[in-house]
Amino acid sequence: MAARAEAVAPDRAGGATALPSGEQIEIRAGDHRVVVVEVGGGLRSYTVGDREVLDGYGKEEMAAAGRGQVLIPWPSRLQDGAYEFGGRRHQLPLTEPEAGNAIHGLLRWDAWSAVAREEGRVVMGHTLRPQPGYPFSLALGIEYSLSDAGLRVTTTATNVGREACPYGSGMLPYLTVGTEKVDSVVLRAPGRTILQVDERGIPVSAERVESTEYDFLSARPIGTTKIDNTFTDLERGDDGLARVELRHPDGVTKASLWLDESYPYLTLFTGDTQPSVDRRSLAVEPITCPPNAFRSGESIVVLEPGESTTSAWGIDP
Repeated sequence: MAARAEAVAPDRAGGATALPSGEQIEIRAGDHRVVVVEVGGGLRSYTVGDREVLDGYGKEEMAAAGRGQVLIPWPSRLQDGAYEFGGRRHQLPLTEPEAGNAIHGLLRWDAWSAVAREEGRVVMGHTLRPQPGYPFSLALGIEYSLSDAGLRVTTTATNVGREACPYGSGMLPYLTVGTEKVDSVVLRAPGRTILQVDERGIPVSAERVESTEYDFLSARPIGTTKIDNTFTDLERGDDGLARVELRHPDGVTKASLWLDESYPYLTLFTGDTQPSVDRRSLAVEPITCPPNAFRSGESIVVLEPGESTTSAWGIDP
């Protein structure tokens, strides 16, 4: 059975208008439902029965606060939008102008295409063409695969250009366990080291989380802690996966996000600076490199022509 899709909504005059996030592609497995969108190729919603697993957005809305968006070819912030690669200096648009940064890549508002569809699976494809600040070519595919156990998201990038290129990726889902605020949510997070940042959100040092308010290695309520930080040195299980676990204070409703070893970094965000979030949910952002990586070179993937890289993360509700 093909995945369901919806691309338009009726307007008041009885005609048809394009939805802000474009085509809506629903995949399903049992009572699990996921909606993937054309604009940005990201996640709009994930429900199990009548329970919301993601704090997503309506089909008549744009993705506020980066909800569910794909962050390629770099996640997080890039200072001054400038970097050097291959002996050349590159300048990107400052998409976080108040801080003088370029943020979250180039594809958040681009159209993607469903190149494969099944009832419980869709593959979204896009080709990133050379442009000012990133004169490289990437063929991209994101597979969303749903089962009764949860959602798996696999991202593949291939350099289809003629020269080597820098690459990083991430995604930005906001998880919820149904509380009005995250303060009462019991959180366990695997980060043993936190990146401290300056007023522009650029890392300046790394510190162990022990004896700080950011130590969630043992599960405890988030409380009033404001989190907008990147963590690394992640604890992993024997399967190589790191996990972030959220639990409702009733101990019944839970959600877990896992990330494979291609993601050595993880950003958590309680949304205090975003009125549309305001601590209603927790952003759990798997990222392959830290903020400012195009400048620092830290954990950047360099893809030679024809070379590919793949990474995977998922949600167990």
